[in-house]
Amino acid sequence: MTRPDPAWLDAQYNNRARIPDHAQIFERWANASALAREQSDCTLDLPYGEGPNETLDVFRTERPDAPVFVFIHGGYWRALDKREQSFVAPALVDAGAMVVLPNYALCPAVTIEQITLQLVQALAWTFRHAREHGGDPRRIVVGGHSAGGHLAAMMLACQWPRVAGDLPADLVKSALSISGLYELEPIRHTPFLAPDLRLTAASATRLSPALMPAPQGRLAALVGGDESEEFLRQNTLIRRAWGEAAVPVCEAVPGTNHLTVLHDLADAGSRLHRVARGLLGLPGGDQS
Repeated sequence: MTRPDPAWLDAQYNNRARIPDHAQIFERWANASALAREQSDCTLDLPYGEGPNETLDVFRTERPDAPVFVFIHGGYWRALDKREQSFVAPALVDAGAMVVLPNYALCPAVTIEQITLQLVQALAWTFRHAREHGGDPRRIVVGGHSAGGHLAAMMLACQWPRVAGDLPADLVKSALSISGLYELEPIRHTPFLAPDLRLTAASATRLSPALMPAPQGRLAALVGGDESEEFLRQNTLIRRAWGEAAVPVCEAVPGTNHLTVLHDLADAGSRLHRVARGLLGLPGGDQS
């Protein structure tokens, strides 16, 4: 198989270069997130471990024994922060979900493998402490955007009893991946990312959800309809790899790019938001 041209890979995966107004979008996220934290019943920066950036934010809902939505931010495993994506919480809290936003250390200080294990610990913390914040540990759904979508798929595929004896095999009931990455070999050869991510052939294989057995839980995979060919390919790839039973939702969201697609999660009237509600078992959710 011929390896794609490096310049083509950069053009496919460099979303900031593809979206001229990305700086304004990031500013909008920061402002909306600050407002969300100010107006919500939330506890910030709870430690889930003792390592770098191992903290999370919990947004509580009035619904008792609420399903739990853990949302993992993107940024190609090397940028951004949970505080910039608090804006996804209020619409889901209003729908009746407890929302958890974990942070994690960033490449190149750590590897993607280490980040994945950090998120394993964040999910274990959520399972053990959800009830303290009004959440039901038996109903945990993981969501994520971009690199966070990759990590959400990894959490769905995790063999939880091997992590700790108190963790059930179905700790993560389902996952929502927005513009996720499921095959990391192309990322390994993408020039603007490769130096920070330091992927090898072996680690790219080991960390690719598309090369893993299909999990028992369900994955909803959505991508912006205006995204690059590679992101559209990645989205259909996980359906082909895991099958329709494991990936019942595999869709492109019309009129959205790699960044604006995330706005739909915060929009209670959108299809993407209804898919999230459906995974959480909340009223008004789409089941497929």
